Amino acid sequence: MPIDKMKVLISSRSFGKNNRDVVNVLKNAGLEPLFNPLDRKPSEEELITMLDGVVGIIAGTENITKNVLSHATSLKVISRYGVGLDNVDLDTARQRGILVYSTPETPAIAVAELTLSLMLNLLRKICKVSRSVQNNSWKPEMGNLLMGKTIGIIGLGRIGKRVVQLLQPFEVNILTYETKPDNKFIKKYKIQLTSFDTLVHTSDIISLHCPLNEKTHFLIGKDELSQMKTNAILINTARGGLIDENALYDALKTDKIAGAAIDVFENEPYTGKLREFDNVILTPHIGSYTVETRTNMEIEAATNLINGLKEMKIL
Repeated sequence: MPIDKMKVLISSRSFGKNNRDVVNVLKNAGLEPLFNPLDRKPSEEELITMLDGVVGIIAGTENITKNVLSHATSLKVISRYGVGLDNVDLDTARQRGILVYSTPETPAIAVAELTLSLMLNLLRKICKVSRSVQNNSWKPEMGNLLMGKTIGIIGLGRIGKRVVQLLQPFEVNILTYETKPDNKFIKKYKIQLTSFDTLVHTSDIISLHCPLNEKTHFLIGKDELSQMKTNAILINTARGGLIDENALYDALKTDKIAGAAIDVFENEPYTGKLREFDNVILTPHIGSYTVETRTNMEIEAATNLINGLKEMKIL
């Protein structure tokens, strides 16, 4: 099938909503952007249809599977509008000669700031007491300080490092489990590199900042939750699937841990049982959802797509 050099698919629903100029960047490069007409992630079959005759895609979190790639015969470049690439079959993309990009640097500070805000929110029970006042009940609740706590960070990549930097004024003890540690960074910030089990059973707050893959799926499950302190809280702003949500529900139901804050879920939109608890904060995947971050991510994703097509000599 001849390649239509003009068509690129923007499958991410939020791309360009707050910054239409980035769409003009694509047009000025000689491309014809096609938009996802659905107000949700496309299914596999829907994505296959959308990719017909398309040479590049600016992708969100939809699954770009082997089946999708086998049908996308014109596709040459995948530009992921975000950090993780666990939703892309990288082996198949490589076999088919498709270039794959992401925007790993830009979202780090936004996700790290959200992580810190969730820590403080849970410790001081801000959401809970706010709802109480809004429901005409004036019942102050005793919270806890962040200062002096032991923070366990699983994954010390770009975002994990940003969290460490934001935590510096709070005088906390930081543990990390990282399979490829940056020893210079660890030494500079006086972080204790430890085993996974030690981190789980000694941390007051556990924050996940690792990728999702076969090894990390359900990284936090029934056994790990049972090892945590009863006053511990768990935060996931990384990837849905790192936590066994059913096991987390059971742990919260039986007061085995003190609370949780979850921004990412195995299936989104989330409609599950964790909504029952007032010691749980659930947010709709807003880690990078700031005006400044999204604008920069959009520019980076568009630039990656254009540069990739130039490298493939499509432009």
